[in-house]
Amino acid sequence: MLTGFLGAGKTTLLKRFLDTPEGAGTALIVNEFGAVGIDDQLLRASSEETVLLGNGCLCCITRTDLQLALRRLLIERERGQVPHFRQVVIETSGLADPAPLLATFATDRALGGEFSVEVVLAVIDAVNGLATLEWSPEARKQAILADRLIVTKTDLADPAAIESLHARLAALNSRAAIEIAVDGDLDPRRMIDPPDLAGSPDAARGFIAEAEHADNIASFVLSDSIPQSWPSFTQAMETLIALRGPDLLRVKGLLNITGCRGPVVVQFVQHLAHPPVELETWPSADRTSRLVFIARNLPEQPVRDLFRAVLALTPTSSNDGSSLR
Repeated sequence: MLTGFLGAGKTTLLKRFLDTPEGAGTALIVNEFGAVGIDDQLLRASSEETVLLGNGCLCCITRTDLQLALRRLLIERERGQVPHFRQVVIETSGLADPAPLLATFATDRALGGEFSVEVVLAVIDAVNGLATLEWSPEARKQAILADRLIVTKTDLADPAAIESLHARLAALNSRAAIEIAVDGDLDPRRMIDPPDLAGSPDAARGFIAEAEHADNIASFVLSDSIPQSWPSFTQAMETLIALRGPDLLRVKGLLNITGCRGPVVVQFVQHLAHPPVELETWPSADRTSRLVFIARNLPEQPVRDLFRAVLALTPTSSNDGSSLR
C-alpha cells in the first residue's frame, strides 16, 4: 500500500518501480481525489492491469469498490482475462487515511484469505512535508501507520529542513525506517519487502475506525478541447501561485500545448512547480487538456475567472477563445 500526502511523489516513485524487474507482474489500483484521473493514465504504460477508483478517498466512500476491484482481479486472472500478476500495489489518494483500508483486510475474511498486506509505505516530500504534518491529520496518520517512510525532493530542500523533517517523522513513528528517494530513485526491494518487525505487522498497527479529513479541501477540474498557449498557461499559474500558493495542495494535469506532439504533464504543490514533461504520445485518443486542482479554502469559480482574465490579457495567447474552463 502506497500512501503519502498530495504531491509527495507517489506516482513518480511507482512509475520507476514498475520499470524494474521487481515491478514486473504488478497489478495497480489507483485512487484519486478528483473527478478526472491523471495518475492512472501516466501509469498504464508501465502496468498491464490498472484499476482506477476515482472521485473520492478509499478510506471514506470506496472501500467497497476496493474489495470489488480486488475480487475482480482474482476472477479475471483465473479466467485468463488479465495477465498473471503476483502482487498488487494500491496507490491511495493523498487525502486517504490508511487505517480503514488496513482494517478491511482484517475484517473481510474472504479478502484476507487471498491477500495479505506486505508493506505500507508513506511518501513525504522534504519541501512541504514538515508544514503539512503540522496541519494535516491525514498526513500524520499516513506517517504513523507506515512500515517504511520515504522522503522525496531532498535535492530541493535545505539540509536543516531535511533534518527537522527526519526528527519529526522519527517522533511520529520510531519503528519505521526512513528512506531517501530523489526523482523516484529507490532500491525497488524497499517498495515490496516486508518490514523487519517483531510480531505481526498488522498487530502493531492501531486501526482507527473513522477517517478525519481537514476542513475546506475540495477538488475541481479545468478542461479544454482546444490546444493551449504555453506562455499564457504559465502566466495564469504564476499569478494563481502568487495569490494563493499555500492553498494549492496539488495541481496536476495533462495539457494539449500548441506545437507539442504529446501531452505536457504539469504538477504544482503549493509554491513548488515541477519541471513540465512532454510525453511522446497521448495515453488515449482524448486530446482534451485537463487540470485537476486539490485546494484548501479556494472555491472553483475564482480560479476559472482568474484563468480567463489572464489568458485574455496575455499577448501570446491565441485569439480563438481558448482557455481552460
